[in-house]
Amino acid sequence: MNRAELVAKIAEETQMTQKQVDTMLASFIEVVKNSVKAGEKVTLTGFGTFEKRHRKEREGRNPQNGQKIQIPACDVPGFSPGKQFKEAVNS
Repeated sequence: MNRAELVAKIAEETQMTQKQVDTMLASFIEVVKNSVKAGEKVTLTGFGTFEKRHRKEREGRNPQNGQKIQIPACDVPGFSPGKQFKEAVNS
């Protein structure tokens, strides 16, 4: 499902216009993105938690020639699904 399909599905279920849903979804994404960037966890009970995770510097290999390279440390976004979400997927 892509963004347009998600917006259409939510609009159908909530009786809102697709434009209203798209605006709401864009706001949600922006708030989550800015919060995680600031180091805050965003927890949606029953769905999951978005958070910033730190990756240490590590050694990797260039796939073209096999040469060793150093991959620098960085922060990446992470998502941990909630219990209800896991159960819904596994049922």
